[in-house]
Amino acid sequence: MTESVIFSPLLPLPVIGLAALVVVLFTAIALMRGLSGWAPRGLGALLVVGALVQPMYQSEDRTPLKDIVVLLIDQSASQTLLDRARITENRTAEIEAALAARPNTQVHRIEVNDGPDDTGSLLMTALSEQLSKLPSERIAGIILLSDGLLHDLELAPELPAPLHLMLSGKKSDWDRRVTVKNAPAFAILDEEITLTLRIEDSGAAPATPVIVPLIISVDGGPPQSYQVPLNQDLSLPITLPHAGRNIIQFETPKVAGELTDRNNSALVQINGVRDRLRVLLVSGQPHAGGRIWRNLLKSDSAVDLVHFTILRSPNKQDGVPVDELSLIPFPTRELFMEKIHDFDLIIFDRYKRRGILPALYLDNVVDYVRNGGAVLVAAGPDFASANSLYRSPLSNILPAEPTARVITKPLRPKLTAVGQKHPVTANLSSDKTEWGRWLRQIEVTQKSGHILMSGADERPLLILDRQGEGRVALLASDHAWLWHRGFEGGGPQRELLRRLAHWMMKEPDLEEETLTARAYGDGLKIIRQSLQDNIAPVTVTSPSGNKSLLNLKQTAPGRFEADLQTDELGLYRLIGDGQSSVVGLGPTAPREFEHTIATAELLKPLITSTGGGVIRMTAALPGLRDVRPGRKAAGRGWIGLTPRKAFETRDITQLALLPPWLVLLLIAGLITAGWLREGRR
Repeated sequence: MTESVIFSPLLPLPVIGLAALVVVLFTAIALMRGLSGWAPRGLGALLVVGALVQPMYQSEDRTPLKDIVVLLIDQSASQTLLDRARITENRTAEIEAALAARPNTQVHRIEVNDGPDDTGSLLMTALSEQLSKLPSERIAGIILLSDGLLHDLELAPELPAPLHLMLSGKKSDWDRRVTVKNAPAFAILDEEITLTLRIEDSGAAPATPVIVPLIISVDGGPPQSYQVPLNQDLSLPITLPHAGRNIIQFETPKVAGELTDRNNSALVQINGVRDRLRVLLVSGQPHAGGRIWRNLLKSDSAVDLVHFTILRSPNKQDGVPVDELSLIPFPTRELFMEKIHDFDLIIFDRYKRRGILPALYLDNVVDYVRNGGAVLVAAGPDFASANSLYRSPLSNILPAEPTARVITKPLRPKLTAVGQKHPVTANLSSDKTEWGRWLRQIEVTQKSGHILMSGADERPLLILDRQGEGRVALLASDHAWLWHRGFEGGGPQRELLRRLAHWMMKEPDLEEETLTARAYGDGLKIIRQSLQDNIAPVTVTSPSGNKSLLNLKQTAPGRFEADLQTDELGLYRLIGDGQSSVVGLGPTAPREFEHTIATAELLKPLITSTGGGVIRMTAALPGLRDVRPGRKAAGRGWIGLTPRKAFETRDITQLALLPPWLVLLLIAGLITAGWLREGRR
């Protein structure tokens, strides 16, 4: 029960104060002039002013509230190293027992695990959320049991009480880790990039040799071992071996005594891209489709195009003087002998043998393909003639032979069963059921490769094939440009030719037989692209060496998928149907293991600002003391809590100091006494 006198003014206090001043002033004047009755009249006026203030007697029924002590317990991955979890659990139980023995105290316990998506220890985020739900005027202290390694210090809230850190770990802890400082997401093929690598020891590391082993493997291949300096930045030159995703793993063996080997390796994923795709386009004669090829290739900023159109045969007898010819000579020797291997793709568009390219040059083209080059033949009527490009050494690599017949009736191109599976043509017909017709097709007989599109009477229209290390494509029509013009609704001419050109230049996403995987929220999605109707299960080897067999389900023609739920981070190996691949799930060393040595340095500014302290869990349990707000709240062997003395008011009773009738009676009596005094005089 709490008792007090309160005031409830009937008028604003400045008005009441002014009235009191006037009363005192007039009473003083009456006293100085010796007027009779000044005392009772002045007292009566002051009593009126006092009645306006309305003093009241107040009695409160209060219930004291308990002080709140917040226990913030770090249960992140770094707290599982060695015996940190056990020591933290024991120390938590001891502190809870000590707080339970403290009178008028309530413990609010918060357990914090790893943040989602490898965001680390989000201790301050959890503390902010909980403090927003608790009354700040009741919080007497915050005790954090942690290794001091957190990743959201910038989100620390304004603390209403001292913060104390119970620090896990030992002074003798040490760890070795591998870090890569500047790994790019993309790199240009055949160009050297430099990675900055570092192997370093932290904590109370023992004296070790200055040279340690470093093991490097690319795409899960055979590892190669090197000796590198310890605790020094190492510049490592690397040239990516292939286009697409390149996975490079750096690892150093575990050393006895270190905290963990989870950070002894680093996984780098770099996409290899071509700097410039060099394309040679040779047009046998001007026609409507020639501009389509040129515009398509020139519109791609990543393509360097060299285009020649044969306008005049060398043996043409037209009587034009040589010095009046404005066209440059066709540099056949330079292109097909000296610099042929500088090109990624050679396109023959309606080209026929005219004596410009001797058989020796075309032999070079065959060797160019078998050594990894690519040739695309866009056939016109000349392909079916005696001067056909097939009647040359190129017949050794072309996937189809012309029958000498040219089909000139309208035909509607459509995908074959293989074409619906092949990445070059898959999903081309997703937006339309039928495409516009073409008006000409060269009849050919398939020798090898895959037929992706058919035309008149189911005859081959687009054939892809591999020769040696290179690739060959034959488009048995020169009327693809009709789609570009929108004839009868047109078709996906641009997308088809773009995919075709990029497949020939070995774009990884357009390979017809691939086994890949990509990481998502809580696992891996295994993807198998194949032209087969049935595929074998895929064997997945986890970073720890465990193997699992997955059956993939067909989700689209030529595409099979399966999901692997896992939280194990690192390098996974996939094998199935002769295809193999590797994929990295998350960083090899999660964020929680980037730094493992327990430290109070990150939290020290926050602890100091609140007057708190740092006590190692390996030391004796500190005593609990009450300290006033703003005073130092930690010392040798003790930590302080601030008593809040908060309460809850249950009931309030208010009574006037004097009854109103008594106040009126006193005022009337004093005024009457003053009047009688003045009248008697």
